[in-house]
This record gives sequence, structure tokens and C-alpha cells, in this order.
Amino acid sequence: MNKLDFVSNKRTIEQLGVMLDSRHFPHALIIEGDDGLGKKTLARLLAAALVCRGESKPCMECAQCHKAMKDIHPDISEFTATGGKDSFKVDTVREVIKDSYMSPNEAEYKVYILGNAHKMSASAQNALLKILEEPPEYVVFILTAQSKSLMLETVLSRSVVVSLEGVDAREGAEYICSHNDGIDFDEAFGVLETFGGNIGKALEALSQGRAQELNELCVNICEALLEDNEYHLLTLCKAFQNDRQLIVLASDFLKNIFRDALVLTDESESLSGQRELAKKLKSRLTRKRLINLVDFCDELKRMAQGNCNNTLLITKICYGMKQATER
Repeated sequence: MNKLDFVSNKRTIEQLGVMLDSRHFPHALIIEGDDGLGKKTLARLLAAALVCRGESKPCMECAQCHKAMKDIHPDISEFTATGGKDSFKVDTVREVIKDSYMSPNEAEYKVYILGNAHKMSASAQNALLKILEEPPEYVVFILTAQSKSLMLETVLSRSVVVSLEGVDAREGAEYICSHNDGIDFDEAFGVLETFGGNIGKALEALSQGRAQELNELCVNICEALLEDNEYHLLTLCKAFQNDRQLIVLASDFLKNIFRDALVLTDESESLSGQRELAKKLKSRLTRKRLINLVDFCDELKRMAQGNCNNTLLITKICYGMKQATER
């Protein structure tokens, strides 16, 4: 695991390295964490390490590693749910189970990456449970999920769970600048603070050149909320009219601001980089109202990632925030 190119989360990476080096890697691993924290990247690196024939795994030099990183290794299969809840169907799991009983083609292991496993229906998780109870000795399942709480307890009890967290803003900014030309360090640092160290979300905002726009929009939404100015809030939300992805990014940023306000102390760090605004929110809104706003941001993000039209979403933002603050 010495060559695992994965920034931060050092304790988790060390734990996985010990599992690989001891040749006691679990048959089922669940990587949990928010979107953008690198769950898929880590899953693919682990798959490469499992099929690698070099000494320091993954060596990124042997034929097995090259095939793995090009997504053409015959013993690594990836299935990802792209829809909403329960979109990871039982038929897909049955296909995986059927294939898993065939021996590896080239490597010592057959690895199945099951992305967005939290979107598995109950029947799909129960079908997976059957093979987790008695898996072939050469099979490894790597599941990614937003939260282990969305998985059945019976699946969790037969799996090892590791969690990914956001990176230190300075460390993350150095990583982003070293891997991407033309990105300013200070801007990367500020965007990472905005998204709580989430490199994926920071890169998305930076690549679209929207970091400043997003920051100003969310700050103004919070100010309009404090002023109880419904017309101003509605006017601001027109920015979302033809931009669903902006709603997703704003949901995350607003959630960090409200969460900062909820836990703010003199010693606490700011996830959003908006400490003064968080202070103002904390002084004006009760703990219950701030919790309501955090929960509302999660709901708004789910709706934005679903099939709800943008006009309805804008109405939901205005009505939902007013309802959350019980005004």
C-alpha cells in the first residue's frame, strides 16, 4: 500500500494496508462517506492492489495493475447504481453472485466493486447476504455507500466498514494544485474550507469556475433567511432555475454553514469558512431551527439528485427554509 496515491485519511489507509500486507483482506469491505470524498477512487486502488503481482501493492507497474487502472482487468467487475433509492436491483446482485462462482482468470482474487450500495433494495441486500455468509475464498466485494446506516445490519455484520472524511484544507489544496494546472492555491484552499475538505466537490466547483458565485449566493441566502425576507430569498433562488447541479453544491455548502452555527464554540473549526455568518445564525436561531435547516439541506440535495423539476425545487427551497425556521 506504500504506493497508494490517496490523500489524507491516513489511519484508514494504514488499516487497509495492514489487511493487504497480512493477506487477510476481508471478503466484504464497505467504504462509507459523502460524495466527493474518493470512495470510488479508493475502491479501484484497492482492487488494483488485490490483483497486483508487485511487491509494494499496488505497484502500478505490472501488467495486472495496468489493466486494473484501465478498467480492463478480467477479474475486476464494477457495478454502480445511478438512480435513486432502490435503483440497485436484486437482478444485478444475482448476476454478480452467479459470476462469482467462476474461478479468477488471471489473478489470485476476483474483485467486485458495488458502487452506491446504499441504493440497494432490501431484496438486493438480502440476496448479497447469502454469498457474504459463505463466499468463495478468492472473492472480494468492495461496496461504497454514503452511510453504513443505509445498509442492513445483517450485511454490516459480515463486512468490515471504513469511513472517509474530508481532508485538511491546506493539504487538500496542495494536492489539487499538484494534480491540476492553472488552479490558484488560495482559491483551492477557500473552496475546500467551503466544502469541509471534500476534494471532489471542491474540484467540481473549481472546474466550473463557480466557487465565488456559489459562496456569494449561499451567504446571501442565509442573510435573506435572517431578515425573513421571502421576496429576496425567491429572487436569489432564481439562480437555480436552469442549474440543478448548482442546487446540489449549494445544499452541501448551506448545510456546512448551518452545521457550523449549530456546533460553534470559540475553539471549534469552521467547515464552511463562514465563521462570522455562523455566529450570526447561532445568535438568531434556536438549536432546533438550525437542526431543521441541516436536515432540510439533506432533503433538498436528495430532491435535486432525483427527478423533481427545478421550478418545484425553487419553491421547495423558499417554503422549506421558512418552515424549518418555524417562521
